[in-house]
Amino acid sequence: MKQSELNRQVAAATGESVTTIKRLGFLLDEPMDGGDDPDDEGLGPHVIDWDAFAAQRQTGSRERMSHEPMAA
Repeated sequence: MKQSELNRQVAAATGESVTTIKRLGFLLDEPMDGGDDPDDEGLGPHVIDWDAFAAQRQTGSRERMSHEPMAA
């Protein structure tokens, strides 16, 4: 797949313009040399549960306030 095709597909999927997608810099993920199976359950999931992440940050930030500085 060429970069221009990727930009068009991402733009179509997100509703953004191709120019915006190009500016954001989406790239194809290159396969690793180790030959890992991308469907291997041990490698994923490749998603972020933003609700769980926010809850963890809120809980963690209260616990860290007096113990250690937090950097993002």
